[in-house]
Amino acid sequence: MTSLASKVFGRVDRVCRHLPVFLNTFLVFSITGEVSYLVLVEADQQKTVWSGWWKAVHLLAQYFMLGNICWNALLFLQTSPSIRGVFLGGDGMGQGWRYCYTCETHTPPRCSHCYDCKVCVLRRDHHCVFFGQCVGFRNYRYFLSCLLFMWSGLLYATLMNAEVFIVILKEGVTLHSVMLLLIPWIMLVSGQVSPGAFAFAFIADTCVVGFLLVSAFFFFHLILMFRGQTTREWYSTRRPYNLGVLGNLRHCLGVRWYLCWLCPLIPSPLPGDGIHFQLTGSLEPSR
Repeated sequence: MTSLASKVFGRVDRVCRHLPVFLNTFLVFSITGEVSYLVLVEADQQKTVWSGWWKAVHLLAQYFMLGNICWNALLFLQTSPSIRGVFLGGDGMGQGWRYCYTCETHTPPRCSHCYDCKVCVLRRDHHCVFFGQCVGFRNYRYFLSCLLFMWSGLLYATLMNAEVFIVILKEGVTLHSVMLLLIPWIMLVSGQVSPGAFAFAFIADTCVVGFLLVSAFFFFHLILMFRGQTTREWYSTRRPYNLGVLGNLRHCLGVRWYLCWLCPLIPSPLPGDGIHFQLTGSLEPSR
């Protein structure tokens, strides 16, 4: 009985870990499909010489963003940030090294144990619940690039869905329109709106809420990158690993930091190894 319960719990745990990834994938493709529909319908309604070009440019832009989101997310998941397969011993151990009793090994500075991933992670930033994996030294580039294109894609989708809000509010700010914008699920269950109207209202709301959330995450990580810090180091007033803006960009995104954000396939080797870091300040707390 205990063995069966543990197996069931293990399977439920694995499903729950992957559920955010499936949900995010569904939302990304749903938003893309809805915006594509808006582009095609609006272009057909214009009936001008430029409608074909307008449609092509918009479709190219949104599928370029979709491709970058999916590709960066896939490479992020495939790139392990952990210490597995990394030689940590030798004569290089010094200030900032610690012993992890769970992994039973000495770990370098800025490395910490993740109890969700069950392993120590090099230059660990945080455990991303939306991807079910830690953000660390080797996959930070793909995480930040994915955030960039999610932010730009949601901004684009929010602007495109402005027409949806206009249609909903064209008869004025009524109780029906406000409830459709704020709680479309209840309006659908109660039979107040059609499934089509619910889908447009729900996706439009998702675009706005998603844009605000992703904006907060994206700009927060931009600040961290410019400061040469991780999320775990954010509360510290000391910045011993700050190499300047250009140095921090190279350290996080690689030697081709100015190009790698355009496409995840552009090679951009990281200048460090995630174990040894150049110090520009003291690791000791200020008194």
